[in-house]
Amino acid sequence: MVEVRVHGILGTTGEDLTDSVASVDVAGDGIGRIVRPADRLLRPVPGPQLTAGERSVPRIVEGYLWGAMTSGGLAKAAWALLFPFALANMAHWMLPPRPANSAGRALSGTLRALLRVSALLLTMLFVAQLTVITLDLVAAQCLRPGAQCMTAVPEVVRGLDVLRSSVALLPVALVIGLMYWLSTSSWEVSAPKTEGAKPSGLAPVLPGENVVSDPDTPALRVLHVAAALSTVALLVLGGPFAAGPDPRWLLAAALTAAALVGAAALDDPSGMRSNRTLRALLGRKVRRALLIVSAVLLASVALVPPRLAGELPGSGPTIDTITGLLVAVCLAVGVLLVPAILLARSGWKSSPRELRPWAGGWMAAPVLMLAAMLGNGFGAGLALSVRQTLGVSSSRGTSLVLPRAFDDVTIFWGTAALLLAVTAAVAVPWTLFRRWRHGERARSVPDEVELLHAGRKEDQQAAGSAWTWADLQRRYSHQMFLVLAGVLTASTALTLAARFAGLEFYGWRSALGVVVLAGLAVGLMRIVFLAATKRNRSRQLGVLGDLSLFWPREAHPVVPPCYALKVIPELVDRVTEHLSEPNTRVVLVGHSQGSLLAAVTAARLVDALPEQDLERVGLVTAGSQLQWAYPRAFPGAVPHQSLLKLSGDLGGRWRSLCRGTDPLGGGVTTWNRQVYGGMLIGVGFKADGTEGPLPAATRGPTGALVLGGDHWLPDPQRGPFSCRRWVPGVMGHSEYSGDPEWDRAVAMAAGLETPVRGAALPLQPETPAPTQIPSAPDLDKRPLPVRGTDGGSLDEEVPHDREQPRSEESERPEPDEPTAEPSADESGAESLVPEQDAPVERSEPAVLPEITEPRGRIAPWERGSALRSSEH
Repeated sequence: MVEVRVHGILGTTGEDLTDSVASVDVAGDGIGRIVRPADRLLRPVPGPQLTAGERSVPRIVEGYLWGAMTSGGLAKAAWALLFPFALANMAHWMLPPRPANSAGRALSGTLRALLRVSALLLTMLFVAQLTVITLDLVAAQCLRPGAQCMTAVPEVVRGLDVLRSSVALLPVALVIGLMYWLSTSSWEVSAPKTEGAKPSGLAPVLPGENVVSDPDTPALRVLHVAAALSTVALLVLGGPFAAGPDPRWLLAAALTAAALVGAAALDDPSGMRSNRTLRALLGRKVRRALLIVSAVLLASVALVPPRLAGELPGSGPTIDTITGLLVAVCLAVGVLLVPAILLARSGWKSSPRELRPWAGGWMAAPVLMLAAMLGNGFGAGLALSVRQTLGVSSSRGTSLVLPRAFDDVTIFWGTAALLLAVTAAVAVPWTLFRRWRHGERARSVPDEVELLHAGRKEDQQAAGSAWTWADLQRRYSHQMFLVLAGVLTASTALTLAARFAGLEFYGWRSALGVVVLAGLAVGLMRIVFLAATKRNRSRQLGVLGDLSLFWPREAHPVVPPCYALKVIPELVDRVTEHLSEPNTRVVLVGHSQGSLLAAVTAARLVDALPEQDLERVGLVTAGSQLQWAYPRAFPGAVPHQSLLKLSGDLGGRWRSLCRGTDPLGGGVTTWNRQVYGGMLIGVGFKADGTEGPLPAATRGPTGALVLGGDHWLPDPQRGPFSCRRWVPGVMGHSEYSGDPEWDRAVAMAAGLETPVRGAALPLQPETPAPTQIPSAPDLDKRPLPVRGTDGGSLDEEVPHDREQPRSEESERPEPDEPTAEPSADESGAESLVPEQDAPVERSEPAVLPEITEPRGRIAPWERGSALRSSEH
């Protein structure tokens, strides 16, 4: 059995990934590394034997390291400066799936076109703000003849407009060149191209099936470069409305218009409309000609500039126009998303609330607004910081003027900071009051915690608070984006109203905005510097890249290369290579973000492998976001139905390790979970590819509860365990491989072990009979609906058609206590369900007995301490 592990965000080392003291590369190209445990001579060694039932199976442990693609070095640290571009690109993947009807296709195409236009405007705004800093603020104002600013520069240099404009536009040209170079870079894939991928405009059948590179990216990057260069020319020549006899202005306006139209019309990777003519017009020769013409235009502006004797008249109109268009496009996206969501709602309206897309699929709008405001704020903060620095260095306090748009940005961010403070002051007490009103404050230990840590009060208290906070983070994390989008929208409306009404708000609000923007610019530059010089800070900064750079270039081409386009084909190739050996099984294991990579890899294997080889492939996810985050944030790329299809294709060989204390991971294959009568029940994926009520959870030999494909781990762990690594305390999102349930889940995913009904250890009472867990009501042999407590009711009925005698050692109910009878589904597994009208009473945590082995035996999780005490 080969266990291929894929790590999550922040990267890791080969030793940590393979749980070894040393590791060595066995394949890969140095960027995507495949490692194995090694001995003292750095020779690859196999992993520990895998116990599957009553036998041991030889196991090889491999790890795929992809952290070098998102962090490390100055170049990757500087990627943080392009984070607004990455957000705009990610918003493209958050659109709802394209409906099959014509209206839905038209709305989907319009939204995709608007997102590409907004990304182009974001590039133009960034370049325009940089030009204002270098050419207007420094060259035209600070270095004008007679100005008492940067007095070290001689008057001879100040009198040469050509020299000042050339030097000022050189960094702008370098930045645009670096943007073009970055958009052309991609990771070299050392594996054959995988088949079965769909264009990004089509809804996937399997998860991540449409995560592919866009063939229109080369043309899109040329349009961005042409628009950036023409924006510089328009700003220098008087602005977008200063039409005159200068042919350079006409050429710049034509290039800008062509870039906007091309970006809107070129988005057709799925064949929604025919654009072969447009693609032919933007062939390689045409793209090269556009680059040459744009570069010549910039050179002519630098060598033949207008008079640089003060503030440039084109700076304000250019910034205002681009900002106004960007805000208008963001509002248009938010409005058009509403009918698009209504048309796509039929795909998820029957799902429980916790499985539906966030905000009904409207999350692309707030993310796009956040990208626009962050991009605008960073440029304005940098300009204000430069003006402050130049003003301080001036010996006589020379006045340096920025366009009024920058003052509007300070008012915007000052108002936004004030609104955020007010929102937090209201939302936090209201949330606490609602929790107190619903009685959640009085009972901090959830039912699942009581069941997982039965008889252990200290563990219940430690896990209870961690469960509560983790649940809050998973439940309300997306609402923070919605609140932030609402605050930004309100601040934008107030700023625009003040601008058009002629109101002057350059008081404390503007001062607060200056502080916020300066802190944003200086803080981001400091983070980039620390990330380039200190490894730990580089890994922390890599969180942004790990989350946003999974998605290929669609809306914005000027983003770092997508690591998924390299990792997934190489994982597919590695698994296929292992399967070429007979009698070999392969299990893909992904932690956190690695679970998404592993799931998409498994989906590609489903399309590529024959049935006899696919039966030897399994999947294990740990601390995964594949239920609570990715299907809800990206319903057009990782929809819930695609996960159901993958589970059915794997035939029950998808296991998920979960902790309720994990704020980043959660259940994957089950939902509507509740504890009733001392049993964990719920709804989830079945091995036959359907979804519905599941048999009650069984308890593993180390205390884990196995419900469907989810293995709920006790955290803190039971133990210490004999001859196993043990970590005390609440672990949350880390140390999944150290849990003893890890090997059992891997064995199940490999098809070497199956969950056995009745594997739960019997309850041994430590207190008198009246304090035991109450039984479920009498089912009366009738089909009854299962009702959940966290996602509404379920309409599917579960038949109960056979009885099974109760064990003599199990607890007998009191004469007046209702009894429960087990039922069986088509697989013969038993489950307990409550009667429809019967009230559900919860038992007190203090009376739950410890889970133990039968009389005369020691529970597995207590054997380690028992053996150690007997040796002394």
